[in-house]
Amino acid sequence: MKGSLAVALSLAMMGSALAKAAGQTSTSSKTSTTTRRTTRKVTSSTSSIAQQLQEMKQALDAQQQQIQQLRQEVEGKNSALQQAQQQAQQAQQALQQTQASAAAAQEKAEAAQSTASAQQDTVTRLSSDVKDVQSTLTNTAANTQEEQKRVSALEGMLGKFRFTGDVRVRGEDFFQDCGACVARNRARIRVRFGIDGKLNEDFVGGFALATGTLGDPTTTNTTLTNFFDRHTIGLDRGYITFNPVAHKWLSITGGKFAYSWQRTPVTFDSDLNPEGFSEKLSWDLKTPFIKNFTVQGMELVYNESSGGLDSWAYGGQIATKFVLGPWTMIPSYSLLKWNAPDVLLNSSLFAAQGSKTTIPLPDPLTPTTVKLPGEGPGCASTSASGKPVIIGSNCVFAPNGMTNAVIFDIKGKPRFLSRFFYGDLILNNTITTPVKRLPVNIIAEYERNLDAADHPVDALGVVRTDLGKQDMAYMIDASVGQTKNKNDVQVGYAWGRQEQDSVIASFNESDQRAPTNILQHRFYALWKMRTNTVASFTFWHGRTLNPFLENAVVAPKVTLAPGQTEPYLNRLQWDLIYSF
Repeated sequence: MKGSLAVALSLAMMGSALAKAAGQTSTSSKTSTTTRRTTRKVTSSTSSIAQQLQEMKQALDAQQQQIQQLRQEVEGKNSALQQAQQQAQQAQQALQQTQASAAAAQEKAEAAQSTASAQQDTVTRLSSDVKDVQSTLTNTAANTQEEQKRVSALEGMLGKFRFTGDVRVRGEDFFQDCGACVARNRARIRVRFGIDGKLNEDFVGGFALATGTLGDPTTTNTTLTNFFDRHTIGLDRGYITFNPVAHKWLSITGGKFAYSWQRTPVTFDSDLNPEGFSEKLSWDLKTPFIKNFTVQGMELVYNESSGGLDSWAYGGQIATKFVLGPWTMIPSYSLLKWNAPDVLLNSSLFAAQGSKTTIPLPDPLTPTTVKLPGEGPGCASTSASGKPVIIGSNCVFAPNGMTNAVIFDIKGKPRFLSRFFYGDLILNNTITTPVKRLPVNIIAEYERNLDAADHPVDALGVVRTDLGKQDMAYMIDASVGQTKNKNDVQVGYAWGRQEQDSVIASFNESDQRAPTNILQHRFYALWKMRTNTVASFTFWHGRTLNPFLENAVVAPKVTLAPGQTEPYLNRLQWDLIYSF
């Protein structure tokens, strides 16, 4: 504002000066008597004034520029001032908010302080409790680690074993075409459970439990009877096998074990597990046709006597595996010698587990029946020359009946007419077909008792020189299909002819018409309904081969003329089997 005032005063002085100069000029022009000297002074003064005006104009322009600059500066300062005022207002608002938040925080802090003071005692108590809990947890953790170690050890041990078993429910019907024959219908079950596993690198072992009566090793079935009584379960297997990693071709087994050699029910029932020892040497080969060669030995203990001769069966087997395109054949030949088999005819009542027996009281020719607590098949009966066997002192162990020829020594004790030395040839064949699920399976067997007596004895005790040895057995079993996967089906037919002394009657197939001296047909069909469930049907159709031999099984109250045959016994079995 001061700069503007100075400019105005300057302009006023300049205007006054110009007015004076103009008056002087007008007076000069009116006075004609003015001298040249005066004119020159006036002209000089006018030029000076113009120059001053020019300088004043320039100064005025400079002042205007300064005024413009000042105006711009003032405007910039006004804008900055407005921004500062706005910022001050915002800061004031923020300060007010901060003060409000601080006040609220102060209130919360005071409340928290109060709460903290109130909780301090609780924290103190909790600290003490936590120390106690930590001590307890430490002890518990130590105990848990020990438990985990034991559980891990148990899991590691159990991981080496596998569980196996099955449950079978059976419906069974019998009928025979004879006047005194009565149809029989019964229900049976079978339960088996086993554990097998690796004991270490060189040993495997296991055991199994199964139902069945203790006096019958040829079956694990138990009949649904006896007023809902509990059913017996016994040790069915228990064994250890030495199979060294460094020599996989060697396997030695001891105990009560599953068959380790090739056999059929002609010689041993499928439910029987032999006892003793078995040694196997088996080599896999890489020749074009021969894939395996096996040599086997077996020593089977079936009676130990504390004061006499032990009863053993010992022998061996040779087997080879041939593969010719779709045809796989495993031929085998075995020899098995039975030592001291007469013990089977002179066993104890305990071994037979009979529910009743006969003893020679008061007259040996008139035996008396006595009830026993056993639940097994009891003592079998036999006769020679019409003389009854006094079972009280000489119990015959033959769960399915004694059909071998028997004689009596001078002391009245029964003896086998024949000795027993099995020679057994088996051809096991499998032929694959274009339908993978329908292979063809054929088993053919020829078995002969190499120690059979030269002549058999008939039912009257007469030696039959016209019949020759009763020493051979034949069997052929043909089927199509398998039971490996769900919905697999297998159907088959088996035919067998087994002479009286071909094998010992106490141990072979238990479901056929009789142990020996039989002609047997068997039809069967199986369907694997689920991966672990099989439904099956078996039809046994058989009769006694020669009903006129000693101990031949004949339908009750049937009298046969020479040349006649016994009516066929029909046995139907309906099974549902669940395996795990």
